[in-house]
Amino acid sequence: MKSNFAFLSIRLFFKKVSVLLFFIASTSVFAQEKEKDSTQLQKLDEVLISAIRVKEGTPMTYSNVSKEELNKRNLGQDIPILLNYLPSVVTTTDAGAGVGYTGIRVRGSDATRVNVTINGIPYNDSESHGTFWVNLGDFASSVESLQLQRGVGTSTNGSGAFGASLNILTDAVSEKANAEIASSIGSFNTFKNTVKFSTGKLNNHFEVAGRLSKITSDGYIDRAESELKSYFLQGSYVDDNTLIKAITFGGFERTYQSWFGIDAATLESDRTFNPAGVYTDENGNTQFYDNEVDNYNQDHYQLHWNQRYDNNWSSNLAFHYTYGRGYFEQYKEDEDFSTYGFTPIVIGGETIETTDLIRRRWLDNDFYGTTFSLNYKNSKTDIVFGGAYNVYEGDHFGEVIWAQFASNSEIRDRYYDNSAKKTEFNVFSKATFKLDGKWSLYGDLQVRSIDYSTDGGLNSDLVNFSVEDNFTFFNPKVGATYQLNQDNTLYASYARANREPNRTDYENGNPEPEELNDFELGWRHVSERTVLNTNVYYMGYNNQLVLTGALDDVGAPIRANSGKSYRLGLEVDAQIKISDKFSVLPNIAISTNKNVDFSRTLNGELITIGNTNISFSPDVIIGNMLQFNPIQNLQFVFLSKYVGEQYMSNFDVEASKLDSYFVNDFNVTYEIKPKSIFKSIVLSGLVNNIFNTKYVSNGYYFTFDVPNDPNPGVTTFDGAGFYPQAGTNFLLGATFKF
Repeated sequence: MKSNFAFLSIRLFFKKVSVLLFFIASTSVFAQEKEKDSTQLQKLDEVLISAIRVKEGTPMTYSNVSKEELNKRNLGQDIPILLNYLPSVVTTTDAGAGVGYTGIRVRGSDATRVNVTINGIPYNDSESHGTFWVNLGDFASSVESLQLQRGVGTSTNGSGAFGASLNILTDAVSEKANAEIASSIGSFNTFKNTVKFSTGKLNNHFEVAGRLSKITSDGYIDRAESELKSYFLQGSYVDDNTLIKAITFGGFERTYQSWFGIDAATLESDRTFNPAGVYTDENGNTQFYDNEVDNYNQDHYQLHWNQRYDNNWSSNLAFHYTYGRGYFEQYKEDEDFSTYGFTPIVIGGETIETTDLIRRRWLDNDFYGTTFSLNYKNSKTDIVFGGAYNVYEGDHFGEVIWAQFASNSEIRDRYYDNSAKKTEFNVFSKATFKLDGKWSLYGDLQVRSIDYSTDGGLNSDLVNFSVEDNFTFFNPKVGATYQLNQDNTLYASYARANREPNRTDYENGNPEPEELNDFELGWRHVSERTVLNTNVYYMGYNNQLVLTGALDDVGAPIRANSGKSYRLGLEVDAQIKISDKFSVLPNIAISTNKNVDFSRTLNGELITIGNTNISFSPDVIIGNMLQFNPIQNLQFVFLSKYVGEQYMSNFDVEASKLDSYFVNDFNVTYEIKPKSIFKSIVLSGLVNNIFNTKYVSNGYYFTFDVPNDPNPGVTTFDGAGFYPQAGTNFLLGATFKF
């Protein structure tokens, strides 16, 4: 499917973009010698994502996080872990300590339902809908700001948001030349080293900036080591009305697999045990294969052109290309020849039909397209028209790289091979109208079209996988904001979202698309010492694809349509400045999350269970930060997180329950400003789980019914897997800024 000359030309073009030279000649027509201050530069950068971000008066629920806030705890852990203390957020990590594979849930919705964009470009994988931050190690070091919209939020590019949208803006253009070296060290042999630089504005118009990072960690779980290498490079041209950015970033990850979890008995006896790679040698001894790894590269190329035409009109045009490729490797015992297309062989008169082997399961994909927006704005009206066209092409295939008995196989033979293609086109128009000094109205209309097909070849389950499906969704959103007075604002909104199934859904059945109707009612209070955000939400689903609790053979969650379901909740977050030195930042989310008349099929019979809890949806989530600044440049932060009990299935059985947990972290930062050599030295410390709580943040649940069971529908076997998190652990870091 790596199709034709045109596609190869696109790929070559984007690789040339990374050299960051092409834009110099193409933009000279806009050059002006007038230098802008850093505030103006920041505003131009923000326009890159303004079409999809919520603004202060928009009737949506959101949280903003700045670079300064991220940097306080950015010592090597992934972005989901850094967002752990936001309202309604639950995070987890396979290796147990925040490095490697990590995940995030918002309002009970997993990462496949959180729409992520980087500079307005979709980041979710087109087929799985997942976001794999492990491929972009230390990406937080290149983030200027981010916004987490809870619920449907505004129209955006990529897969529809069913729990939240996470919009990320990468580093802004720097006015002055600078550089920094950051290093950290911590528990489980965790090391992070980062080098950053910026030339500042050259000739008042040009800037080149970049970053190189490396993170290594052994992980809390046995053998769950990670090696993450990443880069970020951007070239920018800027004048009073033009911003052009060429950006390339990416990473390489090599992690020992730790996605299998452990059962309840092992959780009690050996909570760091990792079953990945286990096999029995010829003497009957238990061994672990030393290369049971996940190995992946991902490179991103983006070209952005933002143009301001006058005081009212502006536009943004972007082109992007992402190339991902990699595999995970497994040692397998006593595998049937027939599974891999091997012919039985005879050795010493004995027919051999099984073998030990090592296999690699590959994913090789390309994602490319364009996004665009046009904005008209005056004192009363703000109108945005935008959209995107994106193409995904992915190859899934498996290879046997070693076998005890190789039979008739040849090197690079593929025992399964399946290709997929997905095209997506969406257009949206959104507008805010200020009616008077009190009222403003918001409207947002999106049409989204998706075509997804596979070539019918064998998939990893060794069955012919053929899909030919297409959808056209209409997603309207309306809302109103009322300014009570200078300090208080009320808002209400309604948003509809539709969402297509992902690849795993197709592999596990005949899924239907989902529909969500999201109602939000909120109150914002801003005064000199207090910021308070309160909102009530109701999210009603039709055919919601809920997590069953089970995993497939690569650790991906299995989902099923649940008919009707809903989430009803209250969220409150605040920033309270008690004194000039002491602040409190609490948040709480209380919700009820239910399947209505939930049914499941066992032994071919449809069994109605009734109203049940939606899996992985705790009723209570509480976060808090206590900030203390005893002197200038010194800050202590005590962070707390409580997550209520939750079920890992939709059946409300005790075996599928995750206990509630309460964990506390401690963060300290101190900035020194020397008189020479360095502009600044920032010392940071983070102690996670300071009270050594033994807790589990994620897991899975599965059931089997015995074939020919005389009592169909009665579960005769079930089980659960758990992902234990680390006890007390620490990270210490230092950043030297030039």
